[in-house]
Amino acid sequence: MTGHVLEVAGLQKAFRVGAGNVVACNNVSFVIPPGGSMGLVGESGSGKSTIARMLVGLEAPDAGSIHVRGRQLGTRERGRAARLRRAKEIQMVFQDPYGSLDRRLTVAQCLDQAMKLHGLTSGAARVAELLDQVGLLAKHGDSKPHQLSGGQRQRVAIARCLAIEPSVMVLDEAVSALDVSVQAQILALLNEIRASSGIALLFVSHDLAVVSEVTDDVLVMYRGSIMEQGPTGRVLNAPEHSYSKLLISSMPGPGWDPKDVLQRRAAFLEEVGV
Repeated sequence: MTGHVLEVAGLQKAFRVGAGNVVACNNVSFVIPPGGSMGLVGESGSGKSTIARMLVGLEAPDAGSIHVRGRQLGTRERGRAARLRRAKEIQMVFQDPYGSLDRRLTVAQCLDQAMKLHGLTSGAARVAELLDQVGLLAKHGDSKPHQLSGGQRQRVAIARCLAIEPSVMVLDEAVSALDVSVQAQILALLNEIRASSGIALLFVSHDLAVVSEVTDDVLVMYRGSIMEQGPTGRVLNAPEHSYSKLLISSMPGPGWDPKDVLQRRAAFLEEVGV
C-alpha cells in the first residue's frame, strides 16, 4: 500500500431487481491522499450513494477492496467490535442532520457518548474543543437538535464525526438541504478541517458548484461506471467525456439552453446504446 489515506480498488456491486441484476458499481477505483478531497458526481442512479454505503459498511461489495491507511477493511463486518473498528476508520455525514442525531440527547451528551463508545477520552473540555473546531459556542452543548438551526445541526454532525478521530469522512449530499449562505460556511469549515487534520474527504453530490469548492479531484459516474476522473478544475472546466459535458451543460446559468441539454442527452444515450 502507498501513503494514501483511502484506496479503493475494483469495487463491484449489483442488486437483484426482478429477474435480473442492476449494476450499481462497476470496477470503481480511486485513492485519496492525506488531507485530500474526492468528489463523486452524477445523476440519480449513478451509484454515488452505493459507493458511500460500501465504504462505511452499510452495503457489502461483491468484489474489490477498500484500504484505509494500508489496512484492508472487511467486506462484511461481523460483531460489535468489528463494526466499531470500521466506524473508527470511516465516518459519515448524512444529508439530514436532524434525522441522524438523537433528539433525546443534548449536543454535549451526543459527543460524549460517541467518544465513550469508541473508548476515547471524553469530558467537558474535549466537548468544548470539538464545538469550537466546528464553529459552535460552548452554550450549544446544552441544546437539543430541535433547538438548533439546520446549519448548526450539520456542524454538530461533523463534530460527532471528528470526535471519533477517523481517517476518512464521507459526506453524502451533506449540504444540499442548507441554504446557499450556510452551504458556503460548511464548505469553508470542511476545507479548514482537512487542511488542519489530514482527514480525507469523500464528497457525494449532484451539485457541481459545491464540488468545485471543496474537492481536489472528481469522479463522474453514470450507471455505476466511471465516465471521467481527474482534477476537479480540469474536469469541470474542460471535460473530455461526452457525459461529463452533458452533466455540466445541464447546470442552469448564463446562456443556458435546455434544448441544447436535451440534444446532448439524446446524443449521449445513442452513443451508449440506450
